[in-house]
Order: sequence, then structure tokens, then C-alpha cells
Amino acid sequence: MEVRYASHYEDVKHYDTTELRKHFLIENLFTPGKLYMVYSHVDRIIVAGAVPTDKPLYLEASKELGSNYFLERREMGIINIGGTGIVNLDGERYELNNSDGLYVGMGIKEVSFESLDANNPAKFYINSATAHKSYPTVKIGLSEANKVKAGTDEECNKRTINQYVHPAVCQSCQLVMGMTILEPGSIWNTMPCHTHDRRMEVYLYFNMDEDNVVFHFMGTPNETRHIVVKNEQAVISPSWSIHSGVGTKNYTFIWGMVGENQTFTDMDEIPTKDLR
Repeated sequence: MEVRYASHYEDVKHYDTTELRKHFLIENLFTPGKLYMVYSHVDRIIVAGAVPTDKPLYLEASKELGSNYFLERREMGIINIGGTGIVNLDGERYELNNSDGLYVGMGIKEVSFESLDANNPAKFYINSATAHKSYPTVKIGLSEANKVKAGTDEECNKRTINQYVHPAVCQSCQLVMGMTILEPGSIWNTMPCHTHDRRMEVYLYFNMDEDNVVFHFMGTPNETRHIVVKNEQAVISPSWSIHSGVGTKNYTFIWGMVGENQTFTDMDEIPTKDLR
């Protein structure tokens, strides 16, 4: 598990490209046969990618958690962006096809991941947050996610926001998680941009080929920065930062939020004319 510490926005405005990428970009989430985790001290979110091939991968506690097992005091959301796979939870098997999601409540002791086909492995994307209560495990397919249409063709941001772990779909302690799919010809997400001081957010960008990237914008509204993000890479967005992106082609991204509330519309919008 890699550990990332929080950064003050007054310090971040002095970061060069290398420092920005070091603190906020997660580059190698999905490695065949590996379970890779990043523990961020921004609201103590854990971001992980699991790609099982010929044998299961096990989610276990580590010194960073100080617990007997990973979900002893945590909850977790999973969305599969690869081939069909199995999530085992205390002996109960959940089959996840591409774009299927799973909310896992606090208290599950044994967690493992498998792929049905090692040549087309599952790619389990995981967000985990601290929890205070155990809620039931719920499988959520793309068709069962709560859907919000947003954007227009004229603004190049026509998209569908699919809310998986969300009060409209299932109960959770603080984690909110979903997947936004941009339509062909649309390249902008979350513009006009916003901040939400009460929640941090992580973006995973994917469904891009090697010739395309997303320019992810971050920083305070009057000190913006950008990070160039490639396929299947994630960006940590502190609560003080804007989080918006523009791609060289349409793409998909998974967002996960952790913080004080679960109110999706609780945000402070930033007029585009005020950005610097």
C-alpha cells in the first residue's frame, strides 16, 4: 500500500508538473496479477485496483489501517471495468460483468477477487472509506444505477451520470460512487466547475486509447493547474480543489466521494469568468 499525505493549497501553487503528479496522480492501478492500493490522508480514502489472472487476489489489512481485517472499520465500493470476475465476501460469490458495481458494508472479514478468464481479466476499481455502521452488501448493474442526464451538444459535455453507491440506490456511511459516460463528440466534464469543501473526490479516467488523454484541471479557482491523465489513471482531488477535465476524445470516468455528507448537489459553483 502506498501512502499519500494531504497538501495545503498554498503549497500546491508552488508545485511543478513532477510534484503535482507525485502527490495527486495514480498511474499504475491495474497490473495483471496484482492488487495495488493508495491510502490518501485526504479523508482517509483508499483507492485500489485489482486485476486477478490465474489465481485469486486477497484484500487484507495492513499496518496503515491498524485493524484485524480490511473492512473491520471500513466500507467499500467496487466497479468492474474489465472482463467478468468474481468478488468473494465471507464465502458468498458475486459475479460482476463489465460496468457492474458492488457496495460492500463494514464487517466483512474475507474478501478476494477472481477472473473467469485469465486472458480477459476483471479490473476491479475500488474506493474504500471509514465507516461507523454496517449496511447490507448490494450488487448494482449499470441498468440499476440512478441516471442523471447532463450537458449539451453545443457545450461539448453531453453525458450520463450513473449513480451506483448513492442514497437513491443503496445505503452507505459516507462513500458515494458512480460512473459518468460522455457521448461521442463530448469532451468536457463538470464545466462550469465547482468545489465542495465538505467532500473530497477521486476521478478514474478510462475507455481511452493510447493516443488520447484527459487534461484534468485542479487547484483553487484563482490558481488553477492541470495534470495530463492517460487511460486507467486516477486523480485525487482535495476538497479545496476544482475538478474538471477535457479530453482529446470522449471518455468515461468513475468518481468517488468521501466527506461530511452525501448530498450530490452540495457544491459551490465557480463561474468560468472567475477562473484564473
